Amino acid sequence: MKVLLFFILALPLHLLAQEQTNSEKFWEQLEAHCGHAYEGEIIEGGKVGDGFTGKKLVMHVRSCDTNDIRIPFFVGEDKSRTWVLHMNDDKIISLKHDHRHEDGSEEKLTQYGGTSANQGLANLQMFPADAHTSEILPAASTNIWWFTIDETSLTYNLRRLGTDRLFSVRFNLTKIIETPGDPWGTED
Repeated sequence: MKVLLFFILALPLHLLAQEQTNSEKFWEQLEAHCGHAYEGEIIEGGKVGDGFTGKKLVMHVRSCDTNDIRIPFFVGEDKSRTWVLHMNDDKIISLKHDHRHEDGSEEKLTQYGGTSANQGLANLQMFPADAHTSEILPAASTNIWWFTIDETSLTYNLRRLGTDRLFSVRFNLTKIIETPGDPWGTED
């Protein structure tokens, strides 16, 4: 017994602490930006008339709770979109798109998204469409959303498999901007 106790006490602390999963490393990087807003630009898939091109694109890492991060995504004056990331008990991250009308009520097409199939990478998390998404948006059944993050940028991406649909926005994390206000439906 004394030998075992001595062995445990002799181990370096980093071996006693549980290693972070890739999803936890990703989460920690995102949490570092909590409270800050950043401007973005379309890097793939933008075209005139798509509702995004030519408008100011801003994300605001608005709230960071233990298991939820809420990131409003403003498109010009439209404050209807919020990305909601949730860390599940098994350290797998889910993504939902919360869409609201200006009066705060939910849009008909809301709460769609998906859950990562695994713990991903520390700088990349992917979210294939879930059953709820397939039910309310059948055309989006083959959607895959993903985020990438590094020291200088965060990207939000959408790919619809089997089509040429690809949409990517890159946000400059090196320049904090003023937050354009609260997203629609905010209740503090």
